[in-house]
Amino acid sequence: MRGSAWWRAVALSVIAATLMLFDVEASAQERSGPEPNQQANLADSVHQLQSEMQELRAAIAELRAETQQYRDENLALRRQLRGEVSQPVNTKQDASPNGSSEAISKADYGAPTGTEELAGTDQSGQEKTASIQEQLDFLNGKIDEQYQTKVESASKYRVRLSGIVLFNLLANRGSVDDTDFPHVAAPIVPGESNTSLGGSLRQSLLGFEVFGPTLAGAKTRGEIQFDFSGGFPQAPNGVTYGIMRLRTANIHLDWKDTTLVVGQDALFFAPLAPTSIASLAVPPLAYTGNLWSWTPQVRVEHRFHLSEDSNISVQGGVLDPLTGEFPGNSFYREPLAGESSSRPAVGTRVAWNSKFLGQPVVVGAGGYYSRQNWGFGRIVNGWSGNADFDLPLSRLFSLSGEFYRGRAIGGLGAALGRSIVWSGDLTTPNAVVRGLDDMGGWSQLKFKPFSKLEFNVAAGQDSAFNNEVREFPAFTYFGTIGRNRGIFGNFIYRPRSDLLFSAEYQRLQTDSISSFNTANHVSLSMGVLF
Repeated sequence: MRGSAWWRAVALSVIAATLMLFDVEASAQERSGPEPNQQANLADSVHQLQSEMQELRAAIAELRAETQQYRDENLALRRQLRGEVSQPVNTKQDASPNGSSEAISKADYGAPTGTEELAGTDQSGQEKTASIQEQLDFLNGKIDEQYQTKVESASKYRVRLSGIVLFNLLANRGSVDDTDFPHVAAPIVPGESNTSLGGSLRQSLLGFEVFGPTLAGAKTRGEIQFDFSGGFPQAPNGVTYGIMRLRTANIHLDWKDTTLVVGQDALFFAPLAPTSIASLAVPPLAYTGNLWSWTPQVRVEHRFHLSEDSNISVQGGVLDPLTGEFPGNSFYREPLAGESSSRPAVGTRVAWNSKFLGQPVVVGAGGYYSRQNWGFGRIVNGWSGNADFDLPLSRLFSLSGEFYRGRAIGGLGAALGRSIVWSGDLTTPNAVVRGLDDMGGWSQLKFKPFSKLEFNVAAGQDSAFNNEVREFPAFTYFGTIGRNRGIFGNFIYRPRSDLLFSAEYQRLQTDSISSFNTANHVSLSMGVLF
């Protein structure tokens, strides 16, 4: 009994040990069995990572190629625009101070090469891809910047918008005819202040230019320009509103050596003007020796070439015979004295154009004639003889100016807009009318030490003949004034071609028959061209 129990115990122990052995072997098989599958999965992961790296490298290479393509297209577009578009006052520089080419070269192609180590390529590739995307965004922005210079029009022809947003901070000491851009020193009214301070943007300019088709071998183009100096609305603070005003509007037909201009433009026989940002609504030194008038006209210019850098230009044309009179009606146009003569005014100019020290040299002479009918058979002949010059004295200095002598040329800005003197009421036949003799001119010295900085000093004088003013004083505000003088000095700084700053001081002296008046004007200007 005890032996049988012992054998049962031994058998159970053997069975238990056997079961434990099978459990250990099964566990070992479970642990060792999946090892080949795990190795296969790891190999697949490495192979997939290598494939993704190759795809990333291919994508980066494609981005490089696209970047180079955008760069080439952008540079080609710039060359085309520089060849086709000419913009003096107003050509914009690149967003980068050194231009897009340098900006691109400095950021050139930071993508990884095929020889870089595999370790860390995933993170590095993402960073370099982002860098390339930034370059593409930059190039797209530059292309959009070039594209925005195009203005959509109803025709297929290219239109360009230009102008300047100009702010003038101004101060006057003395009484003047216009606070913004004075040209006459007026008598001080008792009880009123003889000083003033203000700001203005009404000298801002807006212009459009359209480039038309070729006609009979001539390139056609048209341009129109406005400002906001046409007066003030009768409203509270209306001095800040500035009514838009037509300045010039022209159609040009340009052949190789001949140009035809039809429109409203400056006087072609007195083409120069001093340099000033403080007076854009009216040319600087207007009514103090600078003839000016935006006059409807038709003119032709032909150039005879003497050498590669030298030619003689001959101009001739007909003009609206303006006389400086105020409109007789605010809504309907009535003929002025010059237009009542039924004859156009005529003008001509001959000029020699060359270069010296890389700067233009101009010497010209011209003339003007108009016939005026002041009613009751009172005919006045207006005329002027003109001379102009622009001479470089050195690489830093240049001298320019104009002079004139004439009669009945108030419509050109002489004699404060007066063409005649008269003895009484012009609506009666008994009043005597005579053309007012006048002479004047201006001269300017320019100093330009740097391309972005220039200094200008100019002086001008307009003198109506005092004996005629005394004999027949005109019944107007400026009736007894014989001489008007102006002198100014300024500097103009252009940190960029589309941004400028200027400061100017001007002194005016206006002499009447019995007295003279003086005034000082200071202007600080900032302008953005577009």
